[in-house]
Amino acid sequence: MLPTPDTSHVAYERVYEPAEDSFLLLDTLSSASETAFLQTRFGDGYVPLVVEVGPGSGVVIAFVNAQAQVLFGSRNVLTAAVDVNGHACKATSETAKKAALENAAATTTTTTTTHGCFLGAFQGDLVAPVGDRLVDVLIFNPPYVPTPQLPKLPGQADLPHLGATPTFDDDSYMLSLSYAGGRDGMETTDRLINSLPRVLSRRGCAYILLCAQNKPDEVKQRILSLGEAWKVATVGTSGKQAGWEKLQIIRIWAE
Repeated sequence: MLPTPDTSHVAYERVYEPAEDSFLLLDTLSSASETAFLQTRFGDGYVPLVVEVGPGSGVVIAFVNAQAQVLFGSRNVLTAAVDVNGHACKATSETAKKAALENAAATTTTTTTTHGCFLGAFQGDLVAPVGDRLVDVLIFNPPYVPTPQLPKLPGQADLPHLGATPTFDDDSYMLSLSYAGGRDGMETTDRLINSLPRVLSRRGCAYILLCAQNKPDEVKQRILSLGEAWKVATVGTSGKQAGWEKLQIIRIWAE
């Protein structure tokens, strides 16, 4: 079993703590079927760019970076992250750095390191900072809990000022960015899906986590409506609850 990156340094009062959804992503990305897909998709010396949107603690993108050789069959992998929460960006950078150092320390003189190159964690709204057709693998564990409305994004004019010394309300607000998904828990995810034709490269694919309340079948039909070339498949699940997949990870790609 591949080691899970250490996130003991993360301030969980304002950054999402790794949970079942995070670990499902780790298990899915390192599964035999997905490593085979990734190695086939990005073989022949190709150097893929992996971007996680909303990394929180950074446990997922740090795992991908640290285990690049295992997942892609090569350590020539670039990784980065984008989060609207500045605290999450700092946490992600530290998690990725620690995971890469631990990976290097675990190697011997007869083996080479297996981690890729982490470019950094950047503050921004979803894929707004990302150039067109640049992302080869996009990973998104979204705010998927249905809520009456979405929290306002940092920097919006009518958002109450967050003090230099965070209060309980400040921390609660920062955490709400990681789970509050609006109508059907899909308002933020819908925006991300709509951006895929712009940001994914010719070989690009996306891994997105959904819960049962997100109406996954409707989501998949929406993706297929992007065009004949677009494909979607469920590649990871957390088991059934009342006949429904509690959590699932879909892979989206174009052929």
